[in-house]
Amino acid sequence: MNATTEKISPVISRALDLAALLRKKSHFLFGPRQTGKTFLIRQTLRGVKIYDLLDTTVFLALSQNPGRLSQELAPEDRMVVIDEIQRLPILLNEAHRLIEERGIRFLLTGSSARKLRRGGVNLLGGRARTRHLHPLTFHELGKRFDLACAIERGLLPSIYFSDDFRADLEAYAGSYMQQEIVAEAATRNIPAFSRFLRVAGLCNGTIVNFTKVANDAQVPRTTVYEYFEILKDTLILHELPAWRKSKKRKPLASSKYYFFDTGVVGVLQGRQFRIGTPEFGQAFETYLAHEILSYSDYLSGEPLTYWRSTSGFEVDFIIGDHTAVEVKAKENVASQDLKPLTALAEEKKLKRYLCVSLEPRPRKFGGVIVLPFSEFLVRLWNGEYT
Repeated sequence: MNATTEKISPVISRALDLAALLRKKSHFLFGPRQTGKTFLIRQTLRGVKIYDLLDTTVFLALSQNPGRLSQELAPEDRMVVIDEIQRLPILLNEAHRLIEERGIRFLLTGSSARKLRRGGVNLLGGRARTRHLHPLTFHELGKRFDLACAIERGLLPSIYFSDDFRADLEAYAGSYMQQEIVAEAATRNIPAFSRFLRVAGLCNGTIVNFTKVANDAQVPRTTVYEYFEILKDTLILHELPAWRKSKKRKPLASSKYYFFDTGVVGVLQGRQFRIGTPEFGQAFETYLAHEILSYSDYLSGEPLTYWRSTSGFEVDFIIGDHTAVEVKAKENVASQDLKPLTALAEEKKLKRYLCVSLEPRPRKFGGVIVLPFSEFLVRLWNGEYT
């Protein structure tokens, strides 16, 4: 974020209540860079001691003597934040001891758990829960939300409010994402990963043909699997499993994949997602996946899946085992647009069937409710779809 952007960016209250989480237990907080983890911590955990491992002085002091952490904590320090914990995993041993001996609650943040998990380090043996921070949501932005901006710019805070969002997105999708992969020690073949990333962007919202991706990216198929795991581990990509409980129509079992932010996808694809363009529909679907996944992570904890039959019917999202959601970026939804929902309704497995659209007012078509996207999101964040 540049200096100009910092001056004009408003303070946005996030849906994730860190103080409430820490009153119950220690937590890991993971999320892609620039989702606002550090800002959220400083905004909501005032007076809590913070160790920022991106600060060279702090990093060197604790790397040379991890025991310094306990030496610096006073009896009144009941909550402690260690930012970018993956940079110094050895501190987890000290955090573990302080949780056991002094009852301190830790918030341990990072952009990925990959390095911690694969390094075989102490992940606190169940003494800490894990939460993820996503880009901004409709609920958090309130009156500042604009659909065209959300789709074209994406919802990373520094980019949504940027005075040069295109340049910021290019920087994020280019140098940052590649550097992040190197920092994770996941791969050193940056040219190959860069080729893969562009191809993967074109697979957004689809069932991935890994052989085709390997051919297009000029890397072995086994490497493509590894690269997809890297994107999932660094929370850049979400895997959406198939809902497989339909009986009348045989379901597919393959997963779909969505990138975490529409602005980043646009840069990877070399496109600008604008309302009315052919590419807008998939971007709109990706945006709604982000909203539902964020709601699940922050509040409901329910799984998100999709349904597709071997005969070709497909419904974009299944929330838990109760709500089917089909997304249509149209101002006038036709009866043929609702055929997948109608086919799924014949299974009589779910509680409600929704078509989320650009229509201005809600209406009912048989057993399907057609909703404006904004009304759907208000109802979602109010907890109506449980």
